[in-house]
Amino acid sequence: MLGRRVQLKTPEQLDLMRRAGLVVGETLEVLRAAVRPGVTPRELDALAEQTIRERGAVPSFLGYYGFPATICASVNEAVVHGIPSEVPLQPGDLISIDCGAILDGWHGDAAITVALEPVTAEIAELVRVTEGSMWAGIAANRVGGRVSDIGHAVEAYIRAQPGGERYGIVEDYFGHGIGTEMHMEPDVPNFGRPGHGARLQRGMALAIEPMVTLGSKQLVELDDEWTAVTTDGSWAAHFEHTTALTPDGVWVLTALDGGKAKLADLSGTPT
Repeated sequence: MLGRRVQLKTPEQLDLMRRAGLVVGETLEVLRAAVRPGVTPRELDALAEQTIRERGAVPSFLGYYGFPATICASVNEAVVHGIPSEVPLQPGDLISIDCGAILDGWHGDAAITVALEPVTAEIAELVRVTEGSMWAGIAANRVGGRVSDIGHAVEAYIRAQPGGERYGIVEDYFGHGIGTEMHMEPDVPNFGRPGHGARLQRGMALAIEPMVTLGSKQLVELDDEWTAVTTDGSWAAHFEHTTALTPDGVWVLTALDGGKAKLADLSGTPT
């Protein structure tokens, strides 16, 4: 442990985290394929639990501080922590799915946003920018840097996109350390100046998760005491991966290929 709750993992422990991460990554791909008009978020939740348990893991969200489901399913103006409902998805909807699993005591945590056809250009761009900002943050996760380098990279990527100033970058919810617990130190904001916060070291595992809206960054929690929605009703996207710092660089534990393709694209090197 480093400080109070920042864990530095051994290579063997990161291998265990990778196994948990693959459960999450595979589950999200199953869910992505299942998203279509008429499916309810509650049905996606049941599919997620089945998939996780079939792989010998357990859902990490279910029962976490009383959360009643395996996934967070946040639709349209819901940004994060949406409780899966019985309301069928409609053509043109936007759903963010956050998923976590525990395997042999180690956590994986990741999120995707899926747009249902017909997808407007505005929504397609929101999804592209949000996912791209996550990968920019992942690429900034380097040994010797600082945690705020990640958030700065996320924010800089978003603002550099066409019309980038219009997007709301959520500040109320952060990425986080992860390991033997789902949420650990340090917090990983998605904005700010570089060069601040905990130093990035080998063995650190961080969940990097930007949440971006088409309007206000301000959120309000619904009466269910979980679902956070935009105050102006603007739609939002959310992407997340669990990452680890190794002697060979950043390892994306919840990406099926370990993040190789996306990181190679960012560096301009062949895969």
